[in-house]
Amino acid sequence: MKHLVEVEPATETAGPAYRNARAKDGLLQPPPGLNSCWDIFRTAVEKYPNNPMLGRRSVVDGKAGEYTWVTYKQVYDVVMKLAASISKSGIKQGECCGIYGANCPEWIISMEACNALGVCCVPLYDSLGAGAVEFIICHAEIQVVFVEEKKIAELLKTCHATSKYLKTIISFGGVTNDHKEEAKNHGLSIFSWEEFLITGGSHQVDLPEKKRSDICTIMYTSGTTGDPKGVMLSNESLVVNVVGPDSVLQYVGEVFDQDDVYLSYLPLAHVFDRMFEEVFIYHGSKIGFWRGDVKLLVDDIAALKPTVFCAVPRVLDRIYSGLTAKISAGGMLKKTLFNIAYKMKRDSMRKGIKHEKAAPFFDKLVFSKVKERLGGRLRVIVSGGAPLAVPVEEFLRVVTCAYVVQGYGLTETCAGSIVSIPNEFSMVGTVGPPVQHVDVRLESVSEMGYDALSSIPRGEICIRGSVLFSGYYKREDLSQEVMIDGWFHTGDVGEWQPDGSLKVIDRKKNIFKLSQGEYVAVENLENVYGVLQEIDSIWVYGNSFESCLVAVVNPNQQVLEHWAEQHGITGNFAELCKNSRAKEHILTELKKIAKEKKLKGFEFIKAIHLDPLPFDIERDLITPTYKKKRSQMLKYYQGEIDALYKGLK
Repeated sequence: MKHLVEVEPATETAGPAYRNARAKDGLLQPPPGLNSCWDIFRTAVEKYPNNPMLGRRSVVDGKAGEYTWVTYKQVYDVVMKLAASISKSGIKQGECCGIYGANCPEWIISMEACNALGVCCVPLYDSLGAGAVEFIICHAEIQVVFVEEKKIAELLKTCHATSKYLKTIISFGGVTNDHKEEAKNHGLSIFSWEEFLITGGSHQVDLPEKKRSDICTIMYTSGTTGDPKGVMLSNESLVVNVVGPDSVLQYVGEVFDQDDVYLSYLPLAHVFDRMFEEVFIYHGSKIGFWRGDVKLLVDDIAALKPTVFCAVPRVLDRIYSGLTAKISAGGMLKKTLFNIAYKMKRDSMRKGIKHEKAAPFFDKLVFSKVKERLGGRLRVIVSGGAPLAVPVEEFLRVVTCAYVVQGYGLTETCAGSIVSIPNEFSMVGTVGPPVQHVDVRLESVSEMGYDALSSIPRGEICIRGSVLFSGYYKREDLSQEVMIDGWFHTGDVGEWQPDGSLKVIDRKKNIFKLSQGEYVAVENLENVYGVLQEIDSIWVYGNSFESCLVAVVNPNQQVLEHWAEQHGITGNFAELCKNSRAKEHILTELKKIAKEKKLKGFEFIKAIHLDPLPFDIERDLITPTYKKKRSQMLKYYQGEIDALYKGLK
């Protein structure tokens, strides 16, 4: 495996430990002088004081204008004022401050003020569920929350439970009299952004010393059922990772630098975006913020002209669909020319020719139009959060004239730990080799038939390195479940490829990600939906290439036949299961229970297949103890599943 070097031999249950061949003499270390996230920003201000740092589009009469910018030095001045105000509010080093809202310059400024004071920054991410904000404030004992103006009302709704800890709320914008009145009733102080900035007065803050081992941020993640888990990330985890993306680009003789422009739209509450923003701050680059509407994303891209674009597959799927629709609508001549150009360039790249040399004539004639649509300066596209479909990855590699890389990582590994090599077309469909700051090995999962010691090594992906999280906050029990002998057990199953890249092929537990990066705990959902009297059994299915769930249902024969009789529908039980009205009826009941149980939107079932035969041992669909054999069910119902997803598109 040419991209790997073995650092530890195999054991009885695990394959060898590997690291990137470029790190054979030792894992990547952070640059000297970088001991905390504050150092990342502070050194950038020293090196690039007049570089534009944060930009947003002004909107006048509903029309968006150009991006306007504030420099690194201007941001630093506001950060120091904010730090003085936070310090005066009584919060101490090591205590927690929440940030609640969409990405914007104030989000970053608030984060940097926390970094300055050694205060632990805790993002509040409401897609974890309605009660998550309340849970996180209480669990992390958050005293101060910075909040987007339109989220204030939502935050105040939690005060019956959170006011035991929460003392101060600061809006990114203004505050209404009603907000002030309600906050006062809960014994809270609430400020507009401008009001809070002046509360520090001329107070000079003595910034405390910050160590690499200090917890910089706690990111809550919903990986399984139950309450969100607080992933503690130290300064060391983040500063080690800052040099990781450069180590990937160095394969093609490039690095990130102060001329790069990054579009901030993936949630800053997720480690994927947070990590990349730290990288671009370190390099003195520009960070421009989107307007918050996915329908306007391509327009924001055209205005900002980013050089780097990070995305989850769901976003890249949208871009792919938009581009292919535009090509189809372009008339026969343009369509034919595009198809010829596409096939020629893709075939050349498959032979190992680098993208810039594969078809330079067609790059100018055909693909330059795609490039212009994405701002004209895009040089790197990074996909993460879930697997990217091979046809989409191939298409983007060919038509964007940019490096397209796919990465793998978790909040617990501080984002990308395994990343494909730019311009290596053979790595399409894989997540590449480990980055130069981690070791990776596969551990056998015998109950699923995965053997890490076989000729094609397959097993649970385990990661080791200084980038790993410091444990789950207040949940040592959960930390010990996944951290064994220094190895973090991801729960994902991987397969080593002959060249040393890794392919993610399965999930160890019955939890999977949808294409937008949301986790689904499938057994929990089946328990929720299974209470309906209309159904005897249900198998819920989703995967990382689709954005929604579908299901195969065994209806209750008596209940369905009674419903059919009431609605004048005739036929035997098998015929009723094929009836579109019967399917619609059961789907409606499933939606009702989902709303009643307050399931999240992505947990709603969008389409169903009705099987009159119960899941049985004869077809190898269940075990003798009636547990579903999920891989076998997928094999058996693959045709029906494919038809359901096709019908939804």
